[in-house]
Amino acid sequence: MNLFSSQKPPGWRPKLVLASASPRRLALLEQAGLKPDALLPSDLDESPLKGERPRDLARRLARAKAEAGLAGLKGRPDLESAYILAADTVVAVGRRILPKAEIVDEAAACLRLLSGRAHRVYTGVALATPAGTIRERIVETRLRFKRLSNEDIENYLASGEWRGKAGAYAIQGIAGSFVVKLVGSYTGVVGLPLYETVNLLGGEGFPIRLGWLNVG
Repeated sequence: MNLFSSQKPPGWRPKLVLASASPRRLALLEQAGLKPDALLPSDLDESPLKGERPRDLARRLARAKAEAGLAGLKGRPDLESAYILAADTVVAVGRRILPKAEIVDEAAACLRLLSGRAHRVYTGVALATPAGTIRERIVETRLRFKRLSNEDIENYLASGEWRGKAGAYAIQGIAGSFVVKLVGSYTGVVGLPLYETVNLLGGEGFPIRLGWLNVG
């Protein structure tokens, strides 16, 4: 069955669910003219498995979030045949995976490790389609931070911006001034690589341009 046949009323589109509570991912989606019909965040254990590589962790968690979103559709006839979009971001120095910092000491350790050196950000994107398939992408971005002074670190910690962020920083905020070099996807570092996400949706038949009408 063609979801987008001429039998559909003008302006109709399938439902889109974002399997995340992240305001950053929601804002990025809306930036691309894509407004989700519902948010279905999951409560997963995001701890890496023993010996798991950063890339594999990002891919596994993104897929697990999409699968949890699928499970969350049960009993939701209003979201029947929805597309479910999920993502996860992992910051790593070599094979060392940095935590999503929740306490000051943890954040301080991350910032000292990142100071003056290169690191990588892996963002996994998973899309569950109405046909029941799950499509995936993994996006790698390389960054280098300036050498952070003790004053830089202390004041950034005082800002609280790092809390809950992978690697203890938010590139879209104050920490953007720490970045000397970035090769890859800026939006991927924020939390959702827009180029890959939009192409993934479009490739699976979602009308990605419908929301561009009357933007602004």
